[in-house]
Amino acid sequence: MKKLWHSYIKELKLASRGYYFYIEIFMALLILAIFLFIVPDGFSTKTKEYISFDLPAKMVEKYEKDFIDSDTDGRSEVIELKSKGKVIPVEYFETEEQKLYIFENKEDMISMTDSDRPSVGAHISLDESGGMFYEYYMQGYESPKLKNIYKVFHNRDLDELEAINDKQVVKSLGKRVKLLNDKENTVPSLLTFNGSLMGLFIIVAYIFLDKKEGIIKAYAVTSSKVWQYMMSKIGVILTTSTISSIIIVLPIMRFQPNYILLLILLLTSGFFVSALGLLIASFYKDLMQAFGVIYLVMIIMLLPNIAYFIPSWEPVWIKVLPTYPLLEGFKEAIMANGDMTYILLVSLGFLIAGLLLFVAANTRYKKTLAA
Repeated sequence: MKKLWHSYIKELKLASRGYYFYIEIFMALLILAIFLFIVPDGFSTKTKEYISFDLPAKMVEKYEKDFIDSDTDGRSEVIELKSKGKVIPVEYFETEEQKLYIFENKEDMISMTDSDRPSVGAHISLDESGGMFYEYYMQGYESPKLKNIYKVFHNRDLDELEAINDKQVVKSLGKRVKLLNDKENTVPSLLTFNGSLMGLFIIVAYIFLDKKEGIIKAYAVTSSKVWQYMMSKIGVILTTSTISSIIIVLPIMRFQPNYILLLILLLTSGFFVSALGLLIASFYKDLMQAFGVIYLVMIIMLLPNIAYFIPSWEPVWIKVLPTYPLLEGFKEAIMANGDMTYILLVSLGFLIAGLLLFVAANTRYKKTLAA
């Protein structure tokens, strides 16, 4: 342990003389400045709905009257949309929750829904018995829950559904939880990228920089263990990622997060990502050769962010990616009274996976350290 500590201090001093050491900290300060002075606490989340009718004129007028009653300025306007090179005139309404576009025909509505994502299209007509018939056009990635809502929505009278909803009694089984605003809800995504994934690129850059300067070849003939060299590199990454993460979290979230659990998750996930970076670097001679793989891995790891911000898009395969539970773990850590058990389980998973990757990297480096 004494040798490992001295190796870590040595690597930390060497790293502090190069610009890689300050990349994460600079990024954290830049992100913090943007969030404090530019990003609002709440974002506009109005959905786009494209609608066409095949109804008697009186019924269409009734729908449009309802739209006007809920419009923010109490009137509609005619605007032009472009879809696949075609200019389409539509009647536009905007409520507090929706942007509604009324099309003259079904074909234009479908075309616009297909070309503008995310959005939903609807065609309203009469069935053979004279009842209302609704056809919805979606993007294909919507969750089964959302699809079921559309199915149930028109099976009951709306007034009846509203009355049933008002009678529902909701009881919280857990402690009182303070909800995150839109700005705070973005913090887990920032921690995943700047606090964990950036370490993947930086540790690979450190390894190739050592190779280029001959440090690795000199290290290979010493009595020090290979794993100590790798752990010292990981230690530097964990140090910078922890500092940069606290720079982001503390001014935005202040004293609401559980910083002990947050630190545990940062360290275990950072260890996992760093070990992955070490393993990837062992297969290549320089950063240019490894760049494509690193870039691909980081893009794949960032995909769960889409599901995080768009809950309607959550395919089963996205849950297999390690950043999916990481995002939820960070969210629980920064919330008041977050789920401690979940955070510890996710941290344990990253620790075990990181150890397995570290063992694999250690085996590789014993053979290739001086290559």
